[in-house]
Amino acid sequence: MSVKDYTCPPDSFVQSINIHTLLPQQEPFVMIDALKHFSMSVVETTLHIRPKNLFVEQESLAASGMLENIAQTCAARIGYINKYILKKDIQVGFIGAVRNMEIACLPKIGDIITTTVAIVEEAFGISLATATIKSGDKTLATTEIKIAVKEE
Repeated sequence: MSVKDYTCPPDSFVQSINIHTLLPQQEPFVMIDALKHFSMSVVETTLHIRPKNLFVEQESLAASGMLENIAQTCAARIGYINKYILKKDIQVGFIGAVRNMEIACLPKIGDIITTTVAIVEEAFGISLATATIKSGDKTLATTEIKIAVKEE
């Protein structure tokens, strides 16, 4: 598929990308299945909760798994920008801060969650974002997250 503007690609292109090419994490620690949508300010990913997921406890994805899913959604955004826009290698990022995390419900085995990260501000390799995890129309979690990217 030919894409004219990688900063605003069609969702069909984004959804065809192998998520492993955008992330520094490797199996079994990959906590997103696919990139669903990309823009410079908003990214969406999906994850099917499976029994063998490292963060599944008592039939549900643990809160720590939800946070890792959000962090990897941020990483997928950075990976996409590096690969398709800046033509650079994948960079490692770190969680700088998590604020106001609210979990309404833990997703269960078999659920498919959609994680949306919206960038609020970026400066000096640090991104401040809001994140929401949903299953269908139900909001499962919200938070603010600060991600720092390790400069090479």
